[in-house]
Amino acid sequence: MLYSFGIEIILLFVRVLALFSKKTAHFLKVRANSLETIQSKISVNDQVLWFHCASLGEFEQARPLIESCKKDFPNHRIALTFFSPSGYEVQKNYAFADVVTYLPLDRKKSVLRFIEALRPQVLFLIKYEFWPNLISELQKQKIPVFSVASIFRKQQLFFKPWGFYMKNILKKIDFFFVQNEASQKLLSSVGIENTLVIGDTRTDRVLDILNQDNTNETIADFIQDQDCFVVGSSWPEDVAILSKTIDSKSNLKTIIAPHNVDEASLRQVELSFHKTVIRWSDLSQQKKEDADILLIDCVGILTKIYSYADIAYVGGGMGTKGLHNTLEPAVFGIPILIGKNYTRYQEASDLVALGGIVSVDSSVLFENEFLKIVADKSLQKEMGLTNLNYIKKQAGATSKILLKLKEVY
Repeated sequence: MLYSFGIEIILLFVRVLALFSKKTAHFLKVRANSLETIQSKISVNDQVLWFHCASLGEFEQARPLIESCKKDFPNHRIALTFFSPSGYEVQKNYAFADVVTYLPLDRKKSVLRFIEALRPQVLFLIKYEFWPNLISELQKQKIPVFSVASIFRKQQLFFKPWGFYMKNILKKIDFFFVQNEASQKLLSSVGIENTLVIGDTRTDRVLDILNQDNTNETIADFIQDQDCFVVGSSWPEDVAILSKTIDSKSNLKTIIAPHNVDEASLRQVELSFHKTVIRWSDLSQQKKEDADILLIDCVGILTKIYSYADIAYVGGGMGTKGLHNTLEPAVFGIPILIGKNYTRYQEASDLVALGGIVSVDSSVLFENEFLKIVADKSLQKEMGLTNLNYIKKQAGATSKILLKLKEVY
């Protein structure tokens, strides 16, 4: 009751804010159209497997499972919902989903109408999404709910004496596929035993990357025979600790793929270096051999770029935006550096402990660690193998989920 009242208060606030904010107005508008979107894509007799992701990061964890379900359940329709625009806008035309839309706000009436329109056979909640009214209504309708790639920490509300309401919501979920044993033990401490440790589903996807064609002649021509350092998904805080070392290191080709590729962000990167920087879009007009740094001003090619790296730095960890995907470079068997904020990411924590990833918190520490790795080819190989072997060991999460799905459905 109190939770639902709180949702109504939040909705009222959002509606007022929408009068002054185009972004907030869009947030409401796209949700208002979600039922119409479903009705245009899903018919009454369709059997639907529903996947919900908060944003793009969670989608990457859902992706291998979605694509496997499409193969194993060819007569079913796939519904994919997002809460955040950053996920929806990038994946709204995702080929393996029959309908992609937004999850409504967690109001009882909105949730009921949404479920009645979609009529799912099962819902997969990816990682952190635990909406009380949604989960309660699905339980009432006897629709199974699976939590996939979930990870729990003792600081969370579920495990506090005053968190009994959210604790009871967790108990309504049919099964938890968790990333680590610590999460399994935490769930057990509050009486939840329907769990299985599977690791991270993204490991299955990144292993597939090794089987695709990752060659790119343009990148190869830029690097020539020099060492290649790739900076992936960088933010200004990341570039700030890298620039001095990159400027001072000779015989090094650096490729930087910033998270944001708007003109202001690209210009900020260019102004951070004394070395010659050339943009990806300008390569045909300029001599790439004259540049030391290649600035990627488009999206969608970072995976191929990582395949050419001798060393990689994955951005997001120096600020509060969140560490980006370390598994993509790790699968190519290369050493990785990251910023200081990584403990919320299981794979990063594991690989730091194993020695395949090095965390740095300053330009001085980055310089020391980077130059040490560059100078020692045996260390590069050792760190790279640690990363690749970790991924191979973690593989198989998707097949474990499918086995359980076939048991109950």
